Amino acid sequence: MDRAVQTKSVLIQSLCVPCFNHCRYCLLSWDHAVTGAGWERSVQTAERFLRELKDQRPEINSSFSFGYSMDHPNLREALRTLRRLGSPTASFLQGDGMRMRDGAACRGLMEMLRAEGVLLLNFTVYGLPAYHDLFAGRKGDFDLIGRMMHAAKEAGIPFTTRIPLTAENAAQADKLIDRMRKAGSEQIMLFVPNEEGRGKLLRGVRLRREDLKKLAPESRSLLNQSIYRTEAEWLETQDPVQEKHRHILISLRPDNMEVYEQRSALSVVREIEEMDERYYAAFPDFGELATSYGNPEGDSLYHIRDLYYHYRMRYADDHGLHIRDIMDETQSGSRRF
Repeated sequence: MDRAVQTKSVLIQSLCVPCFNHCRYCLLSWDHAVTGAGWERSVQTAERFLRELKDQRPEINSSFSFGYSMDHPNLREALRTLRRLGSPTASFLQGDGMRMRDGAACRGLMEMLRAEGVLLLNFTVYGLPAYHDLFAGRKGDFDLIGRMMHAAKEAGIPFTTRIPLTAENAAQADKLIDRMRKAGSEQIMLFVPNEEGRGKLLRGVRLRREDLKKLAPESRSLLNQSIYRTEAEWLETQDPVQEKHRHILISLRPDNMEVYEQRSALSVVREIEEMDERYYAAFPDFGELATSYGNPEGDSLYHIRDLYYHYRMRYADDHGLHIRDIMDETQSGSRRF
């Protein structure tokens, strides 16, 4: 075990709730079928694991969540369960992929969320209405988000907005940001999508430095350009990628529940830590990968961890390396930072 990499957090999840979109950019690669174990069974196992981790590894931050969307068929009771388990998602709700609702139903939803202690909502918006709906894979989704934002504002629940920025939607960003501000978004964050999950489909439209020129200076300031740099800029820094911490994901699925129910939380965490070590041992370090695959003139923007992932995937393809992606968030795995 590489003691230099320390496990800092554990998330136990069950992807047992459907999403009502089918977005081009989806870390979970949602494809109209839930892959998580049943709700009640998941909660029982999660509760035991959380109790064991709190008792035996109190220095680790552990929690429970569910997906693919937060639109649980009994959302009120689900929020109460999350609150009982100490989950931060009991007060922070991701509003993407929710079922279609009219204005009255949105108001009812927000009133319930406020009563159950939800303090903040977040929405992901891909572009202006027609583009957003096409990207999200559902007609009317942009208007649904607008109705939920309006209802949240009326209910006194603040909300924020995330906009994944690509070469394809950059020209829409200024108008979209203006609409989100007028809707009442308390914070707007631009980010560059990574290649995980269905993000691979966006490789051809990855944001370039010249695409940023399509945005007004005030809009460009919403993208943190200290962490999103061009490939050429990252290669110039020659700073090694230092990932000393690790996040563990325990994904509760029908194909592993029988085993997990018979095991301790610590044994499952150790198994995933060992999986993490084998995964990274199969690849050269960032410097060697950059020498082989780096483009010193590359003008596409990456987070440094995303660029490292991009190089690892190219190495795996070139060397016929068949190894499960440790960052596949539909499976138990890990993420280093």
